[in-house]
Amino acid sequence: MAKTKKIRGVIAILTGGGDVPGLNPAIRAITIRAIREGYQVIGIKRGWGGVIDIVRDKKFDNSDNFSFLTNKIVNKAGRTGGTFLHTSRTRPSHVPKAAVPEHLKGTYSADVNDLTDEVIKNFEWLGVDYLIPIGGDDTLSYGVHLFRKGMKVVAIPKTMDNDVPGTDYCIGFSTCVTRTISLTNNLRTAAGSHERIMVLEVFGRYAGFTAMLPTMAGAANRCVIPEYEFDVDKLTQHLIEDRNENPSKYSILLVSEGAMMHGSEMIFENAEKDQYGHAKLGGIGDMVAAGIKEISPKYNNGKTVNIINQKLGYLVRCGDPDAIDSIIPMAYGNLALDLILKGIDGRLIVLKNGRYDNVPIDVVTSTNKVVDVKKYYNTERFRPYYHSFEMQPMFIMTSEGW
Repeated sequence: MAKTKKIRGVIAILTGGGDVPGLNPAIRAITIRAIREGYQVIGIKRGWGGVIDIVRDKKFDNSDNFSFLTNKIVNKAGRTGGTFLHTSRTRPSHVPKAAVPEHLKGTYSADVNDLTDEVIKNFEWLGVDYLIPIGGDDTLSYGVHLFRKGMKVVAIPKTMDNDVPGTDYCIGFSTCVTRTISLTNNLRTAAGSHERIMVLEVFGRYAGFTAMLPTMAGAANRCVIPEYEFDVDKLTQHLIEDRNENPSKYSILLVSEGAMMHGSEMIFENAEKDQYGHAKLGGIGDMVAAGIKEISPKYNNGKTVNIINQKLGYLVRCGDPDAIDSIIPMAYGNLALDLILKGIDGRLIVLKNGRYDNVPIDVVTSTNKVVDVKKYYNTERFRPYYHSFEMQPMFIMTSEGW
């Protein structure tokens, strides 16, 4: 009878929230290292959504909810963007009645249901020893919840906004900034040809890093961010001045999707909210563009300046990862395995001041990571502000003090 190799343990991986380039390289790194160390690796599909949909019956086809990962599977996917495990914004502790899986509807019938007990039972049924969730503060906040319930969790930060507390870097941020700079530079030829002001809406619900870094790099003249309510009249004046000083007669503004004018609120596409209570943002770029056009004659000798208004949206989160989002996820994945091999859990893998490290996982829920306006943002001129780059972290405006 052939000998069966005994596995050292079972590790589950999932990706939640928005997709970003760099997720597949992280999954690849975890899987290859884990298999080499003797672990079996299970990929949970659709984030927390795949966990709650599992039917604890060996005869049931759960292939839409999880799969066993191999070197062959992850090597093929590891060079690509997005997440081959798929993703969702499911929050198992707050599942609406309509979203309760069919096999659980007889047990959970409230308007909002906490399926955490089912999640824990499902992981136990799979024999999971360690869970590695890869996500932003929403996805990881539920990981913190499971850790407090007794699960062994090692988390990896991912978000285009770079706003997970405790780390200088989140997977996806570099590619987002790279794409934003590239797309802005491509679009500027149209702005210059028509002598317009260009308004580009970028990601950033609560934190303005994705607008600040490209502006600091010279992609835009000004930026407005969620951390500071702006005066559109003053903003228009600066943009007209920028346009007049440019030999090609154009200027560029980056607008974070969560930015707000004085006295206004965040702009949403509709009233529908996800399970974390977030409505989809969208429209502040349109509002700002309309406001600038209306005000422009005041600062342009009575003549209206036309606007190019573009939402970059998913263009900055699609496609292959850049070099940084290929290297850092590889390191993060291996760092997660380093902890597991030492029997350590309840940690968040981080990059701090140019060095890899780990911190307690509950930093995710204990604070917020936003731009330090006083230190980095010139509120009079609507652009990044700095005294010196000496001894600053690689991406300048990061999580010092956490």
